[in-house]
Amino acid sequence: MAPAPRHPTMADVAERAGVSASTVSRTLRGLTTVSPEVRARVEQAARELDFAVSRQAASLVTGRTGVVAVLVPTLNSWFMGSALNSLGPLLRAAGMELNVYVIPDMTERTSFFERLPARRNADALLVFGFDLTDEETARLDHLGMPVIYVSQHAHGRPSVYVDDVAGAVKATRHLLHLGHRRIAFAPTVGASGFSFSSRARLHGYRQALTEAGIPPDDDLVITMAFEDKRGLVEGVGHLLSLRQPPTAVFAEQDELAVAVIHTLRAARIQVPEQMSVIGFDDHQVAEWFDLSTVAQSPSDMGREAGELALELLNEPEGDQTRRHIVLPTRLIPRATTAAPSLPQGEGASES
Repeated sequence: MAPAPRHPTMADVAERAGVSASTVSRTLRGLTTVSPEVRARVEQAARELDFAVSRQAASLVTGRTGVVAVLVPTLNSWFMGSALNSLGPLLRAAGMELNVYVIPDMTERTSFFERLPARRNADALLVFGFDLTDEETARLDHLGMPVIYVSQHAHGRPSVYVDDVAGAVKATRHLLHLGHRRIAFAPTVGASGFSFSSRARLHGYRQALTEAGIPPDDDLVITMAFEDKRGLVEGVGHLLSLRQPPTAVFAEQDELAVAVIHTLRAARIQVPEQMSVIGFDDHQVAEWFDLSTVAQSPSDMGREAGELALELLNEPEGDQTRRHIVLPTRLIPRATTAAPSLPQGEGASES
């Protein structure tokens, strides 16, 4: 019986190309630290030997796994889906794999931070949208790998995010410029990990009101969840029962804004004739419902986070603590916002 043919190894490719095995690994994983001339030699040698890189073998040579891990609170969201859909292909093009850790509840969260599996199974970690405790942040600081915070600004740590405060200011100013003075703000509940965005957007809303000379009114801030129909009805009912009801609602997410519109129309409140509504995100439903909104791009955020991870892996000696990428937001006025048709309450002429 003839012996089984020996599969070529990374050492064989290195010998034929006249380079080290670690150079072969870097080349075949798509890292940018290899010159074009060396890359061409290695790729030619690999083709001639019909060599397929083994990720485990490359890990033994380089100490790298070839994996970028992602920590997310949920996969059941438009934001996460859009971000990962752009992140995955970018990493694959660089010869990297994507490993997703989903921790939707406190049990999973406690287990993750006790075990920190990413320490053994990845070269970098992207943390999407979590309010971490100081202890959890410290645990990640000691992972010994680049940790990039996505959709949040982490002081002193690499971050990719939008300026939620500035975006909320844009939304509120849009309503102010239309003539609204009683403007409600609706933060969401139930979305694990994203309360920091709610705080930032609430701050931007209040900042814009203060700039316009309008004292913020806590009665106009009502927390709702778009999945909770009863809670929506009660929240909208609270706003409509005020002595001076609002003439506009700024919902911190488009899905919540659409749910508020549905609830208003069920109560025979016309949008925007009697109540203007604006959201935040530019979710697909925003265009379908002709919803005014502040647009952000989770696809761009995922792509920028992936590029930053690759950059930090290729330049491990650089200062990684000051890398902050702030992506723009855009106001998109559509059909759900208009000038108020009813007389404003006392103080309406103030600005």
